[in-house]
Amino acid sequence: MSTGVLLLHGSSGAPDLDRARLLEAEGYDVLVPRWPVTHEVPLESFPLAELAGNDRLVVMGSSWGAEAALLLGALDERVDSVVAFAPSAYVWARSLEDGSQRSAWTWQGEPLPFVPFDLDWKSEEDPPSYTGMYRQSLRAAPEQARIPVERIRGEVLLVAGGDDKVWPSVEFAAEIERRRGDRPTRTVTVAAAGHRAVLPGEEPKTAGQRMARGGTEAADRELGAHAWSEILQLLAD
Repeated sequence: MSTGVLLLHGSSGAPDLDRARLLEAEGYDVLVPRWPVTHEVPLESFPLAELAGNDRLVVMGSSWGAEAALLLGALDERVDSVVAFAPSAYVWARSLEDGSQRSAWTWQGEPLPFVPFDLDWKSEEDPPSYTGMYRQSLRAAPEQARIPVERIRGEVLLVAGGDDKVWPSVEFAAEIERRRGDRPTRTVTVAAAGHRAVLPGEEPKTAGQRMARGGTEAADRELGAHAWSEILQLLAD
């Protein structure tokens, strides 16, 4: 049975080429598109059709890419399983230069409901950590902004660092597990790891805007090592 993997990068805009090579070395058909990190990105624009020759489709994403991966798993019936690094349980806003906020994604031509950012929040750290902003913004989160993870038909693997300084990915992972009930869901976490797990054979990623991401290289590699064995198990099932 052949497996295709759609590998989605996060807000850095840099495709995870090391990760793609690791997966290809294991015999998987991997597509690693560069997608526009902006607002109202059509989920249909991700090239799942190019992997249609495979028996099974897995979407794997990091951070904002994990948000997209979970949404694709929930909304597109072609997706069998999802791997989400530093996942979100919600659709979030994207801020425009004019100060307005729009949904990150659209589906079938319509913007998805989203959680707007609380504009009164200010970071007191340098470089800034944004976990407080996400927690504060959730106080006014519309119910419709939750990613409908219970609709993902196959297995969901969540990888989250306990020291994530970008957003509270461990809390999001716990919510995803809770909402999926008895559907197959696994979470891999290391308390000292940050936002970016490093798989065996990868180099730490440095692209992206200036912000605190948490963790240490050793802890991020430990999280990546645990995650890699779980990823291989999911892909082999």
